[in-house]
Amino acid sequence: MDRSWMKLSRVSNAYQNGVQTFLNFAFQNASQENMILCPCKKCGNIYWHSREVVYEHLIVDGFIRGYKKWIFHGECTSSGTSSTINPTYPDTDYHQNVRQDDMEDMLRDAFNMRSHGEQSFPPDFIISEDCNITGNVFCETGTSAPNEEPNEEAAKFYNLLNEMNEELYEGSKYLKLSFCIRLFHLKCLGGWTGNSFTMLLEFLREMFPFAKIPQSCQDMKRLIKDLGLGYDKIHSCPNDCMLYWGDQKNQQSCHVCGKSRWMNSNIEDVNTDEAGAQLRKKPVKVLRYFPLIRRLQRLFMSSKTAESMTWHNDQRTDDGLLRHPADSLAWKSFDSKFPSFASDPRNVRLGLAADGFNPFKIMSTSYSTWPVVLVPYSLPPWICMKQSSFILSMIIPGEKGPGNDIDIYLQPLIKELKQLWSGVETYDVLRKENFNLRAALLWTINDFPAYANLSGWSTKGRYACPCCAAQTCSKWLYNEKKFSYMGHRRWLDENHKFRF
Repeated sequence: MDRSWMKLSRVSNAYQNGVQTFLNFAFQNASQENMILCPCKKCGNIYWHSREVVYEHLIVDGFIRGYKKWIFHGECTSSGTSSTINPTYPDTDYHQNVRQDDMEDMLRDAFNMRSHGEQSFPPDFIISEDCNITGNVFCETGTSAPNEEPNEEAAKFYNLLNEMNEELYEGSKYLKLSFCIRLFHLKCLGGWTGNSFTMLLEFLREMFPFAKIPQSCQDMKRLIKDLGLGYDKIHSCPNDCMLYWGDQKNQQSCHVCGKSRWMNSNIEDVNTDEAGAQLRKKPVKVLRYFPLIRRLQRLFMSSKTAESMTWHNDQRTDDGLLRHPADSLAWKSFDSKFPSFASDPRNVRLGLAADGFNPFKIMSTSYSTWPVVLVPYSLPPWICMKQSSFILSMIIPGEKGPGNDIDIYLQPLIKELKQLWSGVETYDVLRKENFNLRAALLWTINDFPAYANLSGWSTKGRYACPCCAAQTCSKWLYNEKKFSYMGHRRWLDENHKFRF
C-alpha cells in the first residue's frame, strides 16, 4: 500500500484522501464500539476516538513521526507485506464489556502489557471461555518455537488472573478483580484507614451476600500484592545513615548515629484487625521500593510487549542515523565489550532518572521527595519514553533530599541489578519458552546537582566538570566569591568568531 501521501501537506487533497483510506482500514480491522486509537501527534495511539474526531486530529496535527506500519490499527508487523489482524471474540457480550470494564487494560497498563484486541496471555491459562480470544494474531517467522511450560512465577501470575476472571456476582458485567482494584483505589484517594475500609467491606457483604467481596482490608491487600502490584516498605534512619534491611532488618536503632528507628520509642500506635488489637510502633522514615525483577518479567509474559522488547534487534533500521539508543556509540561499545549479553536481544538496557520535587505544591514549604524511575530502552522509541512505559523503582521520603547518601537508598535496586546481570529465569510467551533474562543499567538521567549525588563527583568548586576533571578551566572571582568557568569557547570551531 502506497503511503507516500503521509509526507505531503495536510491541506492537499492527496493527504486527505489518504487519511480516509487509513480510517477505512483501521475501522475495518481494529475498531471497538466505532472507535479506534488516534495516531495523531498529541494522542499518540493512547486515546480512543470516533472517526470524525480522528480525522480532525490527523488533519490538524498529523500522524506520529515514523508511524509507517499501522501496528495499532490491524497491520501485522511480522510479515514483509501488509497483512491485517482480525481479532474475533467468541462472545459479543465480551466485546461490549471490554469498554465498560477495562480491568484487563488496567492490569496491562500496570505491567506495561498494552494490547488492543490481540491475545496476550497463553490460552492454556485462560479457562474462562469469554476471555479466550480465538486465533493466533501474530505472524510466525523462522523456526517453530518450543512449546515449553511457563516457569513457576509465570504460571502463578496466569493462574491468579484466571482465578480472578470471575463475575462479581451472577449476571454482573464487572469482574471481582475490577471491584477490588477500583475500591482499593478509592481507599487510597480518600485516605481511608484500614479499619474503616474493613468496616465498609463488612457492610457491603451484609447488604449483598450474593457478591464475592473480600472479608477485610488485609485480604484485598494480599490479593493486590500477589498480582505483583505491591511494594516493599523498608525503614530507614532519619539521618539517612542506613536501611533496616537485610541482616540489619531487626535493629532498633542506627548503628552509625544512634538514632532510634521509631518516631517515639515510648508511644505505640494501635492498629486493629479481625485477629484483635495489635500494638505497633510507627517508624520515623519509610522507603517505598517497587521490585524490578517481577516487572521486567511481566514484559515478556505478554505477547504484545514481548515482541516490542526485541524491536531494537528485529525491526530497527540500521542506516547510521541516530533514531534509537541502540544506534548510539555507548550501546554499540557495550555490546562489543560484553558479547554474551548482546547475543540475546531479549536482554534489557535500562536508564535511571532521579530528582527531587515538592509533592505538596507549596513553594514556601521546604520538602523534597525523590522518586527513582527506570526507563526500558529496549522498547521502540515511540513507546520507551511514554509515561506508561516508565518503571517506578522507589520513592525516597523527605523532608529533605538524600544528597550524597542516596546510595544508601539505592541498595535494594543495586542488589536486583546484580542479580539481573547474572540472569533470572523468565517465561517468553511469544516463543513459549523459559530463558535467562539479563539487564544492565547503561545511563542515568538527571540535572547537574543530582549528577553529583549519583556519581559521587563534586559538581562544585574548582574541578566541577566531570569530563575535564583536573583540566577544568575555572577562575575564582574574588568580588563575587564564587568560581566562574571560562573555557567553554574552546569547543567552538577553530574559525568561529567567538572562539577567541
